[in-house]
Amino acid sequence: MSFFDYSMQDNAIRIIREGANRTIPVPAFLSHEIQKRKSSPEYKWMLIGEDYYAGRHDVLRKTRQAIGSDGNPVQLNNLPNSKHVDNVYKRMVKQKTNYLVGKPFTVNADDKKYQDLLMKFFDKVFFAKMKNITRDALNCGIAWLYVHYDETGNLVFDRFRPYECIPEWEDIDHTRLNSLIRFYDVVSYNGISDEKITLVEYYTKEGIDYFEYFNGSLVGMPPFHEDYMQIGGVTANWDGLPLIPFKYDEELPLIANCKSLQDGLNSILSVFDDNMHEDSRNTILILVNYDGENLGEFRQNLATYGAVKVRSSEGGNGDLRSLQVEVNSENYKAIIDIFKRAIIENCMGYDVKNEKMSGTPNQMNIESMYNDIDIDASDMETEFQQSLDRLLYFIDLHLANTGQGDYSNVDVDITFNTDMPMDEANTITNMRNSDGLISQRTLVAHHPWVMDPEDEIEQLKKEKQEALEEYGGAFSSNKDEEDE
Repeated sequence: MSFFDYSMQDNAIRIIREGANRTIPVPAFLSHEIQKRKSSPEYKWMLIGEDYYAGRHDVLRKTRQAIGSDGNPVQLNNLPNSKHVDNVYKRMVKQKTNYLVGKPFTVNADDKKYQDLLMKFFDKVFFAKMKNITRDALNCGIAWLYVHYDETGNLVFDRFRPYECIPEWEDIDHTRLNSLIRFYDVVSYNGISDEKITLVEYYTKEGIDYFEYFNGSLVGMPPFHEDYMQIGGVTANWDGLPLIPFKYDEELPLIANCKSLQDGLNSILSVFDDNMHEDSRNTILILVNYDGENLGEFRQNLATYGAVKVRSSEGGNGDLRSLQVEVNSENYKAIIDIFKRAIIENCMGYDVKNEKMSGTPNQMNIESMYNDIDIDASDMETEFQQSLDRLLYFIDLHLANTGQGDYSNVDVDITFNTDMPMDEANTITNMRNSDGLISQRTLVAHHPWVMDPEDEIEQLKKEKQEALEEYGGAFSSNKDEEDE
C-alpha cells in the first residue's frame, strides 16, 4: 500500500470520527430548533396574524401619556382611554377565503368510477376543513394537512396549526419536505392541579418519534416511535412525508401587508372617541396672575387637568379666560376612510360599497372591482393545485393498497369555483347564443344556477326520457282509438 493510500485512509477515518463527534442527539436538536423557531420573525408574524384575526390588536394595550415635569413620558390614568378595533383585516381574510373556497371545487376524472371514489374523500367535512386551511394560509403564510389512518383504518386528513410546525426543507424553493417538527401544549391534571405540558412530534420518512419536556429537558415518551400505517398486520411508511403544505404568497402572512394600516385605523378611532368623551378638554382654561410653571408642568397639567396657570410679567389682577378647541369630526371621517381603503387595496380585496356597484353594474364593472382579489386568488389556486396533486398521490396509494384499483395514471382536473358575482341575465343570454356551437356539457357546467354539472346532465336526460314516454303513450292511445 502506498503512502498516498495510507494518507487517504487516515483522512477518511478522521472525517468519520469528526462527524460522529459533531452528531447532535435528536432531543437536543429538536429543542434547539424549537427555541430558534420561537425567536424567528416568521413565528412572530404567524402569531400576529392569528391574534389580529381574533381581534387581539395592539391598540388594546393603548395608554394615555403626557410629558412629565422631568421631560419624560408619564401615564395618565384619569383620562378617557378608548380602545376600539375595527377589524378590516379579518374581513379581508374571510372575504378571500370565501372567494376561493366558499364553493366546493369541481372534480373531473377520465374514469367515472375513480371520480366517484374521490368524491367520498372530498365530502362536506373536507370542504369545511379546506376553509380552515385557507384561513391558516392567509393568517400564517402556510397551512398544513396531515394524511393518516384513524383507529378504524379509514384514510383521514387532519389540520395542523401552522405556528406549531417547523418544516425542514431539502431545497431553497421549499418544494421537497425532508422532516417536520410539531410542538404544542396540552393541559394535564397531576392529581393536585392542572399543568401545561409541551409535547413534541418528529415526522420523518421513517415514521413519528414522540417527546415531551420534563424538568426543562426533552425526553422520549410512549409510544416513542410509530410507523405511519399498517397493512395486513405489518407496519409500513409512506413513500414520502404525508404532510402537505398549502402556501400563500411566498409563505408571507397577509397581515404583513396591512398591520401598520390596521393599527392606524384603530388608533384614529380610539383617539376620536377619547376626544368626544373628553368634553372638558375641548375648552382649555387659562388662569392669569395665579402661578407660573415650567414647561414640563405646563404640558402635564394641560393634558391632565385641561387648565394652564400663567403669571403676567406686569403684575395686575387675576383673570380667567378660555381657549376653545374644536374637534372636527369630518377630518377623522376622511382619515378613517383613507385607512380602510388602503387596507383593502394592500390586502388585494374589494370594497362592497364601491361606487362601481351602484345602480345596475354590468359584468365589466364587476370584473374591474374584483380584479385584485381575482389575481391573488389565481396565485393561491396555483399553489393549492400543487398541494391537491400531492394529496391525490396519497389517495391513489390508499386505493391501490386496499384493492380498490390503480388510478395513478388517470387524469384528474380540479377546478376552483371562485365566488365572483356575475350578470346572470347576460351570462344566460350568451349561453343560449352558444347553443350548437359548443357541447351541452360545457354549457351546463358554466350555467350560474348549476352546482353539480354531472347531476344536472343526468336530470336533463331523465326529464327527456319521461317526456318521450309520456308523448309516446299519448300517440299510442290515439292510434288504438283509430283502430277501433
